[in-house]
Amino acid sequence: MNEIVKSKEHGVSVGLSRVNDYVYLKIKINGRLTHEDYELMVPMLENAIVGIEKPNIEVLIDAVDFEGWDLRAAWDDLKFGLKHNSEFTKIAFVGNKKWEEYSIKISNWFINAKMQYFEDIEEAHQWLENEDQL
Repeated sequence: MNEIVKSKEHGVSVGLSRVNDYVYLKIKINGRLTHEDYELMVPMLENAIVGIEKPNIEVLIDAVDFEGWDLRAAWDDLKFGLKHNSEFTKIAFVGNKKWEEYSIKISNWFINAKMQYFEDIEEAHQWLENEDQL
């Protein structure tokens, strides 16, 4: 009898808007990210900011279904963050795990962008839209 093995969904969905120097990213993360996910995502994100002298990037990350990274993918994430650190202004991270909340608090020490952890996506949207919280 042949068994059908169902693969668990993983990956990244990216929505991107750009007006002049302003870039808004909406990222939905599913499952455990791999190096291959970053090979697809990073060129798309970098192409979005090509030609912008001083990008102003705000990000909404929906990580409710996020389960972590493979080791190489975690390295890819760190490299991307270090390369573009000064271009991010605000990052709203929506999750549901304590380790994610603690990671965001620690990340605030090392990156230029203001990062905030949320458990409600509407609160995250409101925080991003509020100019006073830069």
